[in-house]
Amino acid sequence: MPSTSIEMTSLSGVWAPVMSRPLAADQARAFAPMFKALGDPVRLRLLSMIASAGGGEVCVCDLTGSFDLTGPTISHHLKVLREAGLVDSDRRGTWVYYRIIPAALALLAGLLDVTAVTTSTA
Repeated sequence: MPSTSIEMTSLSGVWAPVMSRPLAADQARAFAPMFKALGDPVRLRLLSMIASAGGGEVCVCDLTGSFDLTGPTISHHLKVLREAGLVDSDRRGTWVYYRIIPAALALLAGLLDVTAVTTSTA
């Protein structure tokens, strides 16, 4: 498991949305790789394709045709998403299947949640 996922798991109960209080340095270091991974349009599209795939997972063979990129380039982008703790994968024969890690997206959504702050101050 990537160190980012371990850090995110350990932070799951001690952070608050950015609008409630500033992040500590270690919290920012834990979240930054996830945001950095999503800062690339190809990776953001890949994440969207994986998240919206029927059956909860998608074969890399079904992802590559949507891009004007080589297989190794797509694999690199998927590796970045995996190392950031946003997706997980399994090799089955010659193909790799990817699935989203819902807890990672929930952490990002919680970090950016403005409703908790606006409803408590309204």
